[in-house]
Amino acid sequence: MGKDGKSGGFLTPKAIANRIKSKGLQKLRWYCQMCQKQCRDENGFKCHTMSESHQRQLLLFADNPDDFLGTYSQEFRDGYLDLLRRQFGTKRVKANQVYQEYINDRDHVHMNSTQWETLTEFIKWLGREGLCVVDETEKGWFIQYVDRDPETLRKMEALKNREKHDQDDEERMAAFIQSQVEKGRESAQGSAETLPTELARSDDDDKVTFAMGETSKTGTTSNKPATANPLVAIKVKKPIKKESGVKRKSALDEIMEMEEQKKKKIHEQTAKKDYWLFPDIVVKIITKKLGEKYHKRKGVVTELKDKYTAVVKLLDSDKQLKLDQTHLETVLPALGKPVLILNGAFRTEEAELLKLNEERFSCDVRISAGPLKGKLVSNIPYEDVSKLQIK
Repeated sequence: MGKDGKSGGFLTPKAIANRIKSKGLQKLRWYCQMCQKQCRDENGFKCHTMSESHQRQLLLFADNPDDFLGTYSQEFRDGYLDLLRRQFGTKRVKANQVYQEYINDRDHVHMNSTQWETLTEFIKWLGREGLCVVDETEKGWFIQYVDRDPETLRKMEALKNREKHDQDDEERMAAFIQSQVEKGRESAQGSAETLPTELARSDDDDKVTFAMGETSKTGTTSNKPATANPLVAIKVKKPIKKESGVKRKSALDEIMEMEEQKKKKIHEQTAKKDYWLFPDIVVKIITKKLGEKYHKRKGVVTELKDKYTAVVKLLDSDKQLKLDQTHLETVLPALGKPVLILNGAFRTEEAELLKLNEERFSCDVRISAGPLKGKLVSNIPYEDVSKLQIK
């Protein structure tokens, strides 16, 4: 007869109840980290501590307690910080909320096997080490992750350098435009004309008379000079309209502004972005921080949290993970399969994979949709294209 009292003990009510109980989380004080065994009550934990297997584990711990304690502490710290970084990012959140999320995993490292006795001591230690920004309020301890990833720091530095370079270009262009404006003002002052005065007429000028030369008896005109015509000497000028207070741009300024806008548009279209995630693309997990069971596994991007973070659903299961793009890489399909261009001048274009250039780590594609359908694009880097999941 089996342990449960019947030959078919696996399906007995007691066996089923035991399996249901073992699925949920149990009390921390009845868990043995050295043996990785969870007991359901105090009597079971007492019996376990008196067992021969537990005594052997205690002898191993007694030989080198610092190594075991340091290993468990490091695993607990890495797991807690990894969950904080992936799920909450750099947002300020309650420390206990992160801890409750962490212990939902049955295989987590328990705090009673680390160097910290309470969560408060662990949070204070994180603050002293500079790994997080911690503060205490009436509602408890709050924690904020400090991202010191070398890849993140490199991206931030590259972004600052790019902004500084763009700012320098704008300053040089502004100085050039200002110099052209000053030259225009100087030339306008040098060629300034005197404004015409209003024609004033006196009372004696009501009548205009013409003096004609006297005619001789022979019919020829005398040599006396004729009186000058006063109307000929007057040059009538059109009145100059006064311009409004708004200064009109010169042709040079308008041309330079159009060229600058054209350059900015071309730069925005061809510049390579520092983010490449898109929905419905197939990616591969390359980080080992999630454990070996997720390393090198493939999934589909189902949702974008921001430019650099996405929700990835594994292809071989319904498991969904929230991952940063630094923990992912693109996937190339077989020749003739659809891909999505993730960066460069043809960003967001759907295409068909034609050829792999292994010596240059690039590929050739043909755009399969949109206004550019049928266009061949060569030597696109591997990291700028990824397999497109067909719905």
